[in-house]
Amino acid sequence: MIPAAEMVSKIKAAVDAREDGNLLVIARTDARAIEGLDAAIERAERYIEAGADVTFVEAPTSPDEMRAITARLPVPQVANLVVGGRTPLLPQAELAALGFSIVLYANTPLQAAMRAMSEVLGALKRDGGLDAVKDRLAGFEERQRLVDKATYDALEKRYAVE
Repeated sequence: MIPAAEMVSKIKAAVDAREDGNLLVIARTDARAIEGLDAAIERAERYIEAGADVTFVEAPTSPDEMRAITARLPVPQVANLVVGGRTPLLPQAELAALGFSIVLYANTPLQAAMRAMSEVLGALKRDGGLDAVKDRLAGFEERQRLVDKATYDALEKRYAVE
């Protein structure tokens, strides 16, 4: 974790460099886990004074802490939900009611993919085949659609050497 003054300087630089009025400066602090909730909120207050449009106090451990964050900080807030993390896995409606404007589920797809890969590889090792898991796999057409294969086929055709 960097000193708050250094982060304030980085935020000021980002705000000064901003050329697009639609660009949001989001300032994150991980101070909750190291220095406690009050210190983390105090850092976020400094970041707002420096020009941050949104703050992100990482790892509140209860709905009460989450409520304290949104009550004390007058800009939109980010909640980061990680299965196995410290922040309670609250429904989106409850997060909105608490005052959170942005919710991240950044690790959730990765965690799901890791579980699926482990199951498939485990079946291959255990059974020597995919019969036990093939009903949970994406079909070939779904796979082609998800990777947008038609677009790449069209590009290949468009730029083919004659």
